[in-house]
Amino acid sequence: MTTTKFSRQRESIKNYLATTKEHPTADMVYDNIRKVYPNISLGTVYRNLNFLVEQGSIIKISYGDGSDRFDGNVLPHYHFVCKECSAVEDITLPEGATEYLLKSATENFDGTIDASSTYFFGVCGKCLKNSKE
Repeated sequence: MTTTKFSRQRESIKNYLATTKEHPTADMVYDNIRKVYPNISLGTVYRNLNFLVEQGSIIKISYGDGSDRFDGNVLPHYHFVCKECSAVEDITLPEGATEYLLKSATENFDGTIDASSTYFFGVCGKCLKNSKE
């Protein structure tokens, strides 16, 4: 088993993602982390984000627009993606909904399910409000 050297920059990235609800892109993470570590490179941010994803410390959100977003909340939950502004928001479903979906999928699939991701697409409240003005 290999051990990983502690990195203040990596911990800073992880803490930032744990405290934001924005679901930022790597560039957004980079812009934020540069406030604390002005000499950090974008490549270092990408490497640390990928490492944290591999470790299961954060989630990578990829829904087909070509720009991955990251989430510090690793508990099972769903995401809403706005078709107008590309904002990503957490969606909370009633208690037991996640377990019900997984159980139903498992019972109706001839194989094993190791992970899942579900995205809801539409127009967010902010964009709806702006379109009515």
